[in-house]
Amino acid sequence: MEEPQLIAGLRAKDRKTIEYLYDKYSKALFTVISRIIIDKDIAEEVFHDAFIKITRKIDSYEESKGRLYTWMSNICRNAAIDRTRSKEFSNSSKTNTIDDYVYGLESASGTSDLVDAIGVKELLDDLNEEQRFMVECIYFKGYTHSEVSEEFDIPLGTVKSRIRAAINVLKKNLGKI
Repeated sequence: MEEPQLIAGLRAKDRKTIEYLYDKYSKALFTVISRIIIDKDIAEEVFHDAFIKITRKIDSYEESKGRLYTWMSNICRNAAIDRTRSKEFSNSSKTNTIDDYVYGLESASGTSDLVDAIGVKELLDDLNEEQRFMVECIYFKGYTHSEVSEEFDIPLGTVKSRIRAAINVLKKNLGKI
């Protein structure tokens, strides 16, 4: 099914089109969410809610602003980020470390052996505490620089400097793997 047909079918609330959308895009959209939310049950719940939102809000999609998949993945990403900001989610994950996220992603994707083989853990071990915190928030939890600044009362310039320093350390040590 071509994208214009898919959009028209979704706008007409055609059941077969919705089934086609689910069959074709559900795995990719779930991956967008599961990169932000490690817990599979919560990620599935967020995906369900986001998929319903996609089918109900299709009239707000504007073809001139981008492709359908981009629009859908933004809805999924935003739903996942919203969930991570919820009080319930925040309270349950306060004690997680970056290792929980790294190894949670590895086991969920089946890449644990691959990640160990390329030395990602060792690269993260080379970061100082502030740098690891920035990497955790921005790359594993999906925060923006501004959100980290506001949430943790750190000046925006400091957030950017720390993440830049972390990236430089990671680049410098990339030769180790």
